This record gives sequence, structure tokens and C-alpha cells, in this order.
Amino acid sequence: MPSFVPLVFFGALALVGLLAWLSWLAERERRQQLGTLAASLGWQFDPSEDHDHDERFAQFEVFRRGHGRMAHNTLRGTVEVAGAAVPVQMGDFTYKVTSGSGKNRSTTTYRISYLILTLRWQTPALLIRAENVLDRLAGFLGFEDIDFESEEFSRRFHVSCADRKFAFDLVDPRMMELLMRSEPPTIDVEGGNACFCDGSRRWRPEEFRTMLQFASDFLAAWPRHLVQRMETLHDA
Repeated sequence: MPSFVPLVFFGALALVGLLAWLSWLAERERRQQLGTLAASLGWQFDPSEDHDHDERFAQFEVFRRGHGRMAHNTLRGTVEVAGAAVPVQMGDFTYKVTSGSGKNRSTTTYRISYLILTLRWQTPALLIRAENVLDRLAGFLGFEDIDFESEEFSRRFHVSCADRKFAFDLVDPRMMELLMRSEPPTIDVEGGNACFCDGSRRWRPEEFRTMLQFASDFLAAWPRHLVQRMETLHDA
């Protein structure tokens, strides 16, 4: 029996080492693929850790969770929408959540991906995300989100905005059609930026291009009269 214990110990140690090595290989492959994507777009790629990201984009709740927050694998560039070059940043974000105390204290690391468009003007804060059970319960209790003429859209999406007119102007039939056929991540428009992030997982490298296309389509779908009003307010 005594000789069996060291074998179990070293076997477990070897397994941990193997898993760590495989994880390192996967991360290296991810960096390479994202670097290749950036090059194909003519963008910059920075794999290093950015510990100031959460402060620069503090208006977005997803970047204020937990502790040990950092962005990495960052791609920066521009995309053309309606004849204008729109700055874009996208990549990975990591944060940690610690719970319990003493021997029951544990820390979980969360890894997610995001995309941020820089808008040409400030807008009211607006949130669009998939409707869930808690939203329906809140509706029963009288805490309703903004409902639209399309019952199907209102069942599928939770929309909140302090400026209801802005929300109704933005989410017109064309925008509804785009959202309903795309199954987008949460869209948070605030502080002159639009953030696309489901807050639950990292995107596969090939998904970044899909998300970039959706973000471009989302901005292109803004009604022209609303864009003109935003530009007028910005120039005033």
C-alpha cells in the first residue's frame, strides 16, 4: 500500500501538467488564429493583458463584474458603415468571482468575448437582449420592458431605455427584422459606444467575423431620420 500512494500522487501531478500543457497549446492556437484574422482585416492585434479596459468602458456592466479583470487578444481597426469609418475593438475579457470563506472559499474564472463600436454621437442608454423567465415574472409584477407592435419581437427581446422615443425610433420594423433573424448577443448602447457581448462565453475565432458583420449591419440599420437627429444634437 505505501508504494501505491506515490504512484497516485505522481499520476495526478502528471495529469495536471498534461492538462495545463494542452490548455497552453489551445491558447497559443487561439492567439494565432485571432492574429491571422486581424491581419486579414488590416487591423492591429495585441495579445497582451490590458488591465485598464474595465475603466475605459466602465459604463458597461459586463466589464465591472468580479475582480482580476483584464482584456487580452485585442483586435482594433475600423469598419465602413454608410460611407463612414467606424472604430471597432473586439477580443477576450477575463474576470474572477470569489465566493465562500475559509475552507469553503473558491474562485471561478470567467472568460468571455466582446465587440465595441465607437459611435459618432452620444445616445440615451439602451439595452437589447433576449427575453428570459425573470423578465416575464417582472412583467407580471408590473415592471415591464418596452413593448412593440410586434408581439413576436416583444416576446423574444427585452428592450429597456430611459428615452422611450429613442427606443421606438431605433427599433423600427427594419431593425426588428434584423434582430429576429440574427439571434444577437446582448446589445448595450451607452456612453458613445455600442457593446455586443453575451457575457457567458468566448467566441470561437471564426465567430468574431460573424459578430463584426452583425455589428456593422446593426449600425447600418439605424433609421436615417434618427441618425440625422443624433448628428444635429452632436453638432449643436
